[in-house]
Amino acid sequence: MRSLPLPLALTARLSPVVVLAAAGWALSSGPSAAPQAAENKPAEERTGTRSASDSSASTVSQAFATAPAPCESVTAETVKSLVPGARTAGKEIPSTDSKLRRTCSWNALKGYDYRWLDVSFEVMKSDDVARKSYEARTAEKSGGGPVPGLGDDAYSVVNLTTEDKQETREGMVVARASNVLVVVTYNGSDFESKKAPDTSTVNKGAIKAAKEAVAALEGGGPG
Repeated sequence: MRSLPLPLALTARLSPVVVLAAAGWALSSGPSAAPQAAENKPAEERTGTRSASDSSASTVSQAFATAPAPCESVTAETVKSLVPGARTAGKEIPSTDSKLRRTCSWNALKGYDYRWLDVSFEVMKSDDVARKSYEARTAEKSGGGPVPGLGDDAYSVVNLTTEDKQETREGMVVARASNVLVVVTYNGSDFESKKAPDTSTVNKGAIKAAKEAVAALEGGGPG
């Protein structure tokens, strides 16, 4: 295999997440083909670690007091599937307050195929604060759609960017479970063909990781 200099698209991805141009939502099966999941669990059935305020009559609800370990929130099988060649243990990104925000990243270049996966947990003061943050973030995105059955609210969007004729397609899922936002970013490129994985592949991968992350938050573990 000939050596291959990393193109500018990879260099850009190793910096903070690239802001990608909107490329449309439609999956191969049509714009209405949002992946289906089980019905939302009632809030009282959540089994994750909660603060004492969850059972009080306080108007400030904080169901989850801390963020779970992000590198343990996705199964090794899922990491192998979504990021071939990556270390399944992942790498946690340093945070100024790990109780409130934790992020894990997996990335690998296998042959000419590059994949990157981020999973973040952001703990907020109340359900209301988290809801407002969720609404603000999803309002900034275009071309996406809701993900039924994932947390209390969930939104998924896939975008495409092209730099120096190299395509990179990125999927993002923002999910809210009570007072926590779970944000998953998944992208990929093929440096030989200069094409990117198709929209359906990226979207389904991001949603799969998001489902496992939300399950880990709620106490059920990955998957």
